Amino acid sequence: MKAVAGVLSAKILATVLFAWCCWALSMPMAIAGEAISACPSDMVYIPGGRFTMGSDNPNFVEEKIAEDVTVSSFCIERHEVTNAQFAKFVKATGYVTVAERPLSKAQFPHLSDDERSPGSLVFNPPEDGIQQVAYLGWWQWTAGANWRHPFGPDSEIQGKDNHPVVHIAYEDAAAYADWAGRELPSEAQWEYAARGGKEGWIYTWGEQYTAEKANTWQGLFPFFNTKEDGHLGTAPVMSFPPNGYGLHDMTGNVWELTATWFTVQHDDIAHSTDPAGPTREVSYDPKKPMDGAMHVIKGGSYLCAKNYCSRYRPAARESQASDTGTTHVGFRLVKLPSGGSTAMKIP
Repeated sequence: MKAVAGVLSAKILATVLFAWCCWALSMPMAIAGEAISACPSDMVYIPGGRFTMGSDNPNFVEEKIAEDVTVSSFCIERHEVTNAQFAKFVKATGYVTVAERPLSKAQFPHLSDDERSPGSLVFNPPEDGIQQVAYLGWWQWTAGANWRHPFGPDSEIQGKDNHPVVHIAYEDAAAYADWAGRELPSEAQWEYAARGGKEGWIYTWGEQYTAEKANTWQGLFPFFNTKEDGHLGTAPVMSFPPNGYGLHDMTGNVWELTATWFTVQHDDIAHSTDPAGPTREVSYDPKKPMDGAMHVIKGGSYLCAKNYCSRYRPAARESQASDTGTTHVGFRLVKLPSGGSTAMKIP
């Protein structure tokens, strides 16, 4: 009888241990599942953590490293906001973008009514045979250019529903975010997500540049593009492999707006948690002294080449005037996994 009881006890203990082990092993998966399910289906859950923001590249002093930056968990959209998504917002609200409105007479009193016509900045490549072009001479203010007509009134977005929306000023992106119940990411959130959990990589995919991983410019900018990556302008979102978090186009395709105001380098955010960045009052880019306060844009675009820009990297950053859209700037949004607004409130 004692032997039988011993066997039964051993079986009961084994059963209990097996059940406990199964429960314990299932806990991380359950917790992860709960966190992920708290994000909408078009978003990715980014677990919070610490990282080194910026880079030590001497050619890009504005990227000066900020050590030990902590970011809380958040949800972020898998890809850039598309033409189709923005069109749905416009249809629902009747919203008119900045590029579709005439320039303010009070702000531009020296311009004629025709010169204040709605428009935006369009990339205009040099004509064949031109050997040299003035710095930034490839940008042209174009009347009638906007998100529906990215290269002017004669251009269309028909057949490009799945391309990122462009000619979006900060005000436009903020209005869309408010309608969607989401927010623009801080620079810290954006860069943390772009790194995909890989702290030391130069690019979102590794250490070496390749045309197969992002929509960038191959060839000598701005004169010719070999289209080695298969695209001359914007590409449909998710055309390239995702990063370690499952996010597409975190570098290349179009620059992405953030809620963070731009200053040179990462001022006073080392060893901080959920940094919002500087205030509007101190925002300034010495390269663009006439533009005043500007927001940080991240990720580079299809116009970034090895000989110019080279900012298709998570650490890369540039400034963007708040009242201006272009053919290569778009955005994506974030929110807390539990709903509501993100913890980082931009001053």
